[in-house]
Amino acid sequence: MTPGAVKLWESLQQSWRIYWVLRGEFWLYRHWLMLCNGGMNCFVTGASGFIGANLVHELNAQGHQVKALIRPSGDERGLLGATYEKVYGDVADRAGLEKAMKGCDWCFHVAASYHLWLRDYRPMYAANVDGTRNVIEAATAAGCRRIVYTSTVGCIALPVERDGKIIPTDEALPVSGAQMSNHYKRSKWQAEEVARGLAAKGSPVVIVNPSAPIGPRDVKPTPTGRIILDFLNHNTPAYMDTGLNWVHVRDVAAGQILAAEKGRMGERYILGNADGNWTMRQTLKLLQELTGVSAPRMRVPYFVALLAAYGNEAISAISGIPPKAPLAGVHMAKYKMFFNPAKAIRELGLPQTPPRQAFMDAIQWFVQNGYTK
Repeated sequence: MTPGAVKLWESLQQSWRIYWVLRGEFWLYRHWLMLCNGGMNCFVTGASGFIGANLVHELNAQGHQVKALIRPSGDERGLLGATYEKVYGDVADRAGLEKAMKGCDWCFHVAASYHLWLRDYRPMYAANVDGTRNVIEAATAAGCRRIVYTSTVGCIALPVERDGKIIPTDEALPVSGAQMSNHYKRSKWQAEEVARGLAAKGSPVVIVNPSAPIGPRDVKPTPTGRIILDFLNHNTPAYMDTGLNWVHVRDVAAGQILAAEKGRMGERYILGNADGNWTMRQTLKLLQELTGVSAPRMRVPYFVALLAAYGNEAISAISGIPPKAPLAGVHMAKYKMFFNPAKAIRELGLPQTPPRQAFMDAIQWFVQNGYTK
């Protein structure tokens, strides 16, 4: 390398160091302002859901004020003990959203319609795609300085296998809408495209993609929580050879707040755990260790589960009752959904609660709240 090239390289390195120092000082300055002003005013959609409720509690813990958008029929048990201003409404009401968001610094769009089977999927697309556009446009018009859109790792590219080993996927691997294998994933992918498009036009949007969250306040419960609850209630006779990236829901909530504080506009961040890529067999083994309930030994081949799913959906098409094993769920279980959250850890400081602790907290909450037989 020539002397001139060496000097140029050293100059670039120095500039890069100065950038990160200034970035860190600016972050500290923003935190100082937040403390002086008593925290940020935050608007949260989907506040009564699993992730939304934990986000509200975490915002409270960090000294922020919360306006929580809740549907009149929403189950608010997950919000017990939280402090928030209740706003009844819907993501379809663009004008109502903008009015409610006036004076808010941050907007967290968590609300989503999550179904793996419906007779009519149009309402899900309306909620997830049109609702996302309404929320981001309303938040931008209301003057929110950060808008955190909560997507899903279902919109991240599938992991690849090399030499018999699964390589966890990160945000950089190319993916397209053609890879979205069911209506839920397609609707969330389209919503991400809306978010990215509005970010390109100047809306202060940051996208987060949680993996498989578990922990307290899973009121419904969610499909990930159902895995634990079915195990506790001896309703897991067999399992499929699949895998998930487990993450504590409290870390997801913290990651959403960190995205508002430090996330780069227009970027995506996987909110997962670097040590959370477990096969279903590993997961059931831990549940057996923690609970004393025997883990199932029978593994269901993919083609058997697929045939059962076709049969279930045929019956559901007649009865209208959702299938116990939706075809979309079986298709997703074909892959080990392993992800790499290094970007969120590096840029946001995403917490990494051990997955074992996340399972312990989830089990304790289900038992204490009467979900077990």
